[in-house]
Formats: sequence, C-alpha cells, structure tokens
Amino acid sequence: MLSRVLARATFRRPPPVVSVVRLAGVIGQAGMFSGRLSLETVAPALQRAFRQKGLKAVALEINSPGGSPAQSALIHNRIRALAAERDVPVMAFVEDVAASGGYWLASAADEIFVDDNSIVGSIGVIYSGFGFQEALEKLGVERRLYTSGEKKTLLDPFTAINPGDVDRLKRIQEELHGNFRELIRARRGARLAESDPDLFSGEFWLGRKAVEMGLADAIGDTRSVLRERYGRRVVLRKIGRPRGWLTRRLRLDSLVAGEGGETGSLAGDLLGAIEARLWWSRYGL
Repeated sequence: MLSRVLARATFRRPPPVVSVVRLAGVIGQAGMFSGRLSLETVAPALQRAFRQKGLKAVALEINSPGGSPAQSALIHNRIRALAAERDVPVMAFVEDVAASGGYWLASAADEIFVDDNSIVGSIGVIYSGFGFQEALEKLGVERRLYTSGEKKTLLDPFTAINPGDVDRLKRIQEELHGNFRELIRARRGARLAESDPDLFSGEFWLGRKAVEMGLADAIGDTRSVLRERYGRRVVLRKIGRPRGWLTRRLRLDSLVAGEGGETGSLAGDLLGAIEARLWWSRYGL
C-alpha cells in the first residue's frame, strides 16, 4: 500500500522544466531583414526563460559567427544577471559555430557542450569595411563632407586609407581583445589551456579539440544532456519561437509606412546581408 501511495505521489510531482533559448545569427543591431542578435531582440525571450515555473536550468542553443563586441557583452551580462537572480544554472549547446562574439555568448553558461563538428573559439577582434573612393571618381561624383573635430572622419570609406587612423583602430581593437580575454579567463578559469599560445590568437577549433583547450566541457546535444541530467520526464520549453506570418507582415507594413520611429533601408539591409554572409563564410558555412 505504501509503495503505491509513493508511486502515485511521484507520478503527480510536476516534471522539471528547462527553458531553451535559441541564439542564432550575427550579433549586432538588427535591420529590417537581418535577423541579428542584440540585447533588444533577445531580452524579452531571456526574461521569459528565467520566469518559468518549476525551472531547473536554462539552456542556450548557440549558432553564431560573432559580431558586435558591445552587444555580445550586453547579452552575456543580462544572462548572468538573470541567472544570479533566479539562482539557476545555465548550459550552452553549440551547433555549427560559436566563434568570436558567438563564443562570448557561450561563455555566459556555466557549462558548454559542443558537437564533434562544432567550430569554437576565434577569441579575437576584427574590423571590416569597404573603400569606395575610386568608384566615386569613375562615376564623376563629388563628395561633400563637413566636420568639426579632426578625428571625425576615422576610416571613412570614401577617402583613402590614413595610416594614423589604422593605428588608432588597432589600439581600440587591442583594448577590446583584452576585455575579451579577461572575460574568458574569469568564466572558464582553470579549465583553460593557458599554456597554448594559440588560445587567444583568434584561432578556432572543432568540438573535441575545443574541449581539450578548455573552451568547452563535453560533447553533447540539448536533448540527450538534459534528459540525462534531469530525467526522462524533463520538459524542454522552447522560448522565443519565430513570429508568425501575420506578425511579420504587420511589422513590414509599419516599417514601410515609417511608423514606430524606425525606417527601412533596402541598401542598408543589402549591405548588412553581405556583411552577415562574410561573417559565416569565415568558418566555411
């Protein structure tokens, strides 16, 4: 009799809940069609993820080649703040790639799991741009630029490269790289293979090597790891699913009408798409 009562009580006990938040795409301020990750776009999903009843953990499914250091840091810090408020562990599951800013996001987790074929690392800082000064000359276009402050034209794409501007950019990049290194050291601690000279060189590795380097903890996927950790009854609650067709259509209509304080720029979005393609292509994706 007692065993049957205990069995019924166990059966009625609510199953453990793990919120699953997908962080996929290039990191940076979002354009109309870019689908980028920024604090603005992911904060609502993160907030919902950490508010679920019966919550045991939050899982981050990451697939990002990087992007803005500032947005990477803002998203990372929000995840850590929410984890501290709710006192729940965070686990990251890397899919194709968690590189550069994508790895910055993964480092917000207490544990990082990867696939054998995941690309992980690229702890460095990169800047890319375009030069159009010769195109303007061929088109016979005269550019008129008026500034107050001798440094306001830093790396202007319509003028020739200024070596002084390049030196200034490299100094800024080194500061950003230093911030990145210190964050990873703080989050990964003694797990890092600090003796490896390539650790912070911008190099990247496949999953098992990333585990050896201390950049990840183990090979594993979301469902398998969470079922092993919390039991077969664990509920994996997906947070922040893609919006439906009607929501996307209404957003498009509002942008075309110029409502909501946001304007759509086809040229800007096209350049953004090209830039995003370049981010992914660095890793053969």
